[in-house]
Amino acid sequence: MSARSGKLDRLDIRILDALQEDADRSLGELSEAVGLSANACWKRVKRLEEAGIIERRVALLNRDRLGLGVTALVSVSTSQHDESWLQRFAEGVKLIPEVVEFYRMSGQIDYMLKIVCTDISDYDRIYKKLIKAAPLSDVSAAFAMEQIKCTTRVPLDGL
Repeated sequence: MSARSGKLDRLDIRILDALQEDADRSLGELSEAVGLSANACWKRVKRLEEAGIIERRVALLNRDRLGLGVTALVSVSTSQHDESWLQRFAEGVKLIPEVVEFYRMSGQIDYMLKIVCTDISDYDRIYKKLIKAAPLSDVSAAFAMEQIKCTTRVPLDGL
């Protein structure tokens, strides 16, 4: 972010793009990739972290090699929409490590979850945990046959 405007400039975007490609690169490699001195690059990275634009840096794991080759997209509907129900359900879902994404939706479906697991019987074990979290009207799962695109990259072109 530029110090004056609080908006991202082209160098900030280049830093973010380079970090999305490989967050493990050294400061020297990063500064060279974006065309800045190491000190100037470090200051920008720190500002981006302090602003909450860079939340954290993580390792991406190969789910298939870990035996987690099944991805289930689970839609959940409920007739209860009060705050205490939502808090109970959200806390219950957060305790299920196989749920890797969890969204409150608009439209006919109230919640959407992405679950990774080993096989269908493993999904059934997770399903039983899910339905204990709070009363639900409907739970429906679709199982991914093939992963065609999966990325953690955020599009930066329009910024």
